[in-house]
Amino acid sequence: MDPRDEARRLAGLLAESRHAIVFTGAGVSTESGIPDFRGPSGLWRRIPPEVFTIEYFLERPLEVWRLFSEFFYSFRGAKPNPAHLAIARLEELGVVKAVITQNIDGLHQAAGSRKVIELHGNLRWARCMSCGHKVALDDAVETVRRGQLPHCPRCGGLLKPDAVFFGEPLPDDALEEAFREARSADLVLVVGSSLTVYPAAYIPEYARRRGARLVIVNLEPTPLDNLAEMIVHRKAGEFLPLVVKELEKILGLNSG
Repeated sequence: MDPRDEARRLAGLLAESRHAIVFTGAGVSTESGIPDFRGPSGLWRRIPPEVFTIEYFLERPLEVWRLFSEFFYSFRGAKPNPAHLAIARLEELGVVKAVITQNIDGLHQAAGSRKVIELHGNLRWARCMSCGHKVALDDAVETVRRGQLPHCPRCGGLLKPDAVFFGEPLPDDALEEAFREARSADLVLVVGSSLTVYPAAYIPEYARRRGARLVIVNLEPTPLDNLAEMIVHRKAGEFLPLVVKELEKILGLNSG
């Protein structure tokens, strides 16, 4: 199908929706220069995933902090790509009510999205494992670069990046808010997620089983393709701006 036809179809579904939500994964940020995790050039090709388990962190915290600083902290210079900007525009148009993301890069907020639920944490804070106090990640990384472990200024406990490591539960408040949105949704637009990481991937499945339409924009097939009303195998940064243009036409905002 021609991409414009696909964009027109998705724009029509969004225009019909009452409460659309967007669920994003690493694939939405690859066009910003941030590698995904499982692809041919993904992060796990360079670093064994077990390094970012909570058990490994507790055993070798300085080693993990150094790796985190090198690979993750460097991504903070990335800029939103057209996919992020298109998703923010869909929210601005009043069609998308929330963005639920597995990403920790903050690019949705940088693009202008206002309601962003971060399931896997972020790159803004470091959190004390003893008292929960948060400090700016910049300050913690500066300590690591001096060869020292960052500790909590309040209680002296070990600081950890405020990103969810393997073996850690997702933040309760984010998970609860995400499921509230899924219960209200009548359309879920999945963008750039393999839908293989649980419990996060259960959110679009949960919404679909409660009657929401499911649309998946991803370069590769996903385990939920059989539940989707529409599947688009295109780059999100090229496709979603087309959807915005078509939606603006439907809403009478763009006659071109």
